[in-house]
Amino acid sequence: MAWTTTRDLADFEAAAGAFLRSRPAAHTVLLSVTSSLRSLGADAYGAGAPAFGWWRRSGQDPVGAAFVWTPPWTALLSPMPEEAAGELVETLTAERLDVPGVNAGRAAAEAVADAWQRRHGGTVTAAERLRLYRLDQLVEPSPAPPGTARRATPADRDLLLAWFTAFAKEVGDPPPRDARAVDARIAGGRCLLWESDGRPVAMAGHTPPLSGAARVAPVYTPPELRGRGFAGAVTAAVSRAVRAGGTQELLLFTDLANPTSNALYQRLGYRRVEDHLVLEFGRG
Repeated sequence: MAWTTTRDLADFEAAAGAFLRSRPAAHTVLLSVTSSLRSLGADAYGAGAPAFGWWRRSGQDPVGAAFVWTPPWTALLSPMPEEAAGELVETLTAERLDVPGVNAGRAAAEAVADAWQRRHGGTVTAAERLRLYRLDQLVEPSPAPPGTARRATPADRDLLLAWFTAFAKEVGDPPPRDARAVDARIAGGRCLLWESDGRPVAMAGHTPPLSGAARVAPVYTPPELRGRGFAGAVTAAVSRAVRAGGTQELLLFTDLANPTSNALYQRLGYRRVEDHLVLEFGRG
């Protein structure tokens, strides 16, 4: 049966939802993106209609792989067997789904990129090398920086929108198209600010708990305030708050090109799960 594709989020979740929920760490980005599309709308990440797909080895087998593509960004992939990777490229080509690249765990990303090059030629460029971490035992920063954490409120909306945009620009993520994502974070109590001397100096947000797991993102400190411990303090605070709310599985991504953030999160008790790649395709 191979791959089935759709533009309908409800159809995708009916077919592949149980598969995605079965491995909340491995599927964390697919889960959070589909959650955002459901709550914020199909245009949450761009004007183009999202595309979804799931793979079965045969018609009677359970779903064994999935993808989500929100144009114009790279396609998000679950882990998948090599045969599914090759069949995915053929399906994308046949259905003229012109994905510019993939974002996935290393094995799946490389398998699809290899199949893409065999089919189309061209180049594959590693745009980002990421590491997924899971919180073990939270270790509070010591010494702690001056200040305290508080939940963001509607009065912080403009500041959060500016910081979300700045963070996205720095890491190459899709910037907020409007204030919907920020408003949802504020309404859900899913963004903390670290305040020092009466003003916000850093923020940390998190996704809603999905299948028993939440992901810390984004963590941002303005450049002029970095190196003072604020990011570690607010990350510890948001991690503590999520666990106090009953969600024990806490995840986050770091850019492997940033040794400072990787060292920081490990000091806080985050441990490596797996590496991810964002690979961009160049036409032959």
